[in-house]
Amino acid sequence: MCMRLHITLDDELVAELDRIAGPGKRSAFITASVRKALDEARRWDGILESLGSLPEDGGQWGEDPEAWIDRERRADPDRVG
Repeated sequence: MCMRLHITLDDELVAELDRIAGPGKRSAFITASVRKALDEARRWDGILESLGSLPEDGGQWGEDPEAWIDRERRADPDRVG
């Protein structure tokens, strides 16, 4: 289902929108742009929510996450290379 919205944009913005999106493709371009912006906002929300969730001692990674990753990779019997 689609909902019609009434929005106001500056003339310069509309001119650039028409130039980039092409004739008759405003709605599709705006829809894709809003979807992308909302996806980025959701990802940032997740990042911000996770801040501080790791223990101060580094958890299972300890003080050297790079060494932990290397050990985990080498312990994988299906590892190639």
